[in-house]
Amino acid sequence: MRSVLAILTAGFVLAACAPETDLSQIDASTGTVPVLAASPDEKIKIVGSSTVAPFSTTVAEQFGAISEFPTPIVETTGTGGGFKAFCNGIGPDQPSISNASRPIKPSEVELCAKAGITQLVEVKIGYDGIVLANAKGSPELDLSKEEIFRALAAELPDGKGGWIKNPHQTWKDVADHLPDMQILVSGPPPTSGTRDAFAELAMEGGAEEVAELAALKESDKDDFVKKATTIRNDGKWIDSGENDTAIVQTLMKNPDSIGIMGYSFLEQNLDRLKGAHIEGTDPTFEQIASGEYGISRSMFVYVKKQNVSLVPGIPEFISEFTQEDAWGPTGYLVEKGLIPLQEDERIATREKALALEIMASES
Repeated sequence: MRSVLAILTAGFVLAACAPETDLSQIDASTGTVPVLAASPDEKIKIVGSSTVAPFSTTVAEQFGAISEFPTPIVETTGTGGGFKAFCNGIGPDQPSISNASRPIKPSEVELCAKAGITQLVEVKIGYDGIVLANAKGSPELDLSKEEIFRALAAELPDGKGGWIKNPHQTWKDVADHLPDMQILVSGPPPTSGTRDAFAELAMEGGAEEVAELAALKESDKDDFVKKATTIRNDGKWIDSGENDTAIVQTLMKNPDSIGIMGYSFLEQNLDRLKGAHIEGTDPTFEQIASGEYGISRSMFVYVKKQNVSLVPGIPEFISEFTQEDAWGPTGYLVEKGLIPLQEDERIATREKALALEIMASES
């Protein structure tokens, strides 16, 4: 049975329209907003990750169909762009929810705080794997993280204590067992959470396997991160925007091309694409869920609690998102490629989400 959370906010009065929020009226010590009237037809606005967007969109459509509230608006901006919009202010005209394919950064929490947004609810919704995919008829790939790093890093150790511009032109240049195929990778832009996760999990993970980079991490972590995550800009990597469909089109046109995307998008295109093995492991639902696949990450939605009294339906929407028929092992989001949390984590996460428990601030 579906559980729909009803919320009673003291002093909350429905009215025909919702006035604008004056940020100067926010109590800086508590982050509370004056009680305002809200229009019952005000739509929840959702921004952020292109990877999480299909899940939020599916829930939004279901929510609009079965509830008394209008269907939320979902806009794909990338995780970084989503937080920038989400942290712009409080009010019914501002996004109430931000999709994210990585945790919010301290700098983004600070950006929110500058706009008076001090009550953030973090909801971990499941897992996703980052895949390196190519067209069905293209060569098979089995890559280590170190090989990914050596193929895509802007600079590599020169063996003499210095650094050289990445000389590798083909995958075979990187390792003899790889195909004699041009390195040509289409990936997400810097505003994308997928790009952030790829940089951290694949590039940094691969750099740690290189002796010179491992030593650099011990002596200067900031320089290590810079060296590990700076992607080459000589045409071997192409930023393809936030639209994964554009990456698929590129892969169809060029058999040498590899695309970086979330597992859920690969799953939707298995008739045309295949994923590279990472250190011998296939990018499959089971391998990602078990943690055996080496490039996987958590996905989140962030809720602006201070908008709850200003935009009707936010708690009910979160309730729909976190009920078993949606995000559970047999839920409708699994059909879209969501890899669910374990049962105990789903229960604990739902309880915190329905209580609109504010995430702890980082010092």
